[in-house]
Amino acid sequence: MFCIPKAAVLHGKSVCFASQKSRFRNVKAQLSLFNRIIFTKIRYSSCFIFQHNETRKNLVIKLKISNFAIIINCI
Repeated sequence: MFCIPKAAVLHGKSVCFASQKSRFRNVKAQLSLFNRIIFTKIRYSSCFIFQHNETRKNLVIKLKISNFAIIINCI
């Protein structure tokens, strides 16, 4: 009596973990493709903000759209 539900629960757990592993592998593969693009954009925008704070010659407008910082440099 107890063996049948236990086997069904364990099978459900293994299917769940298998789907999580495949999802993790897919995200990891996509992250390696977009890793340079995302992090160079973040470093590039922080560089503009740092220059703005040091010199105060240019007006820098920062727009945040879906976790990406877009910098508009106005003279």
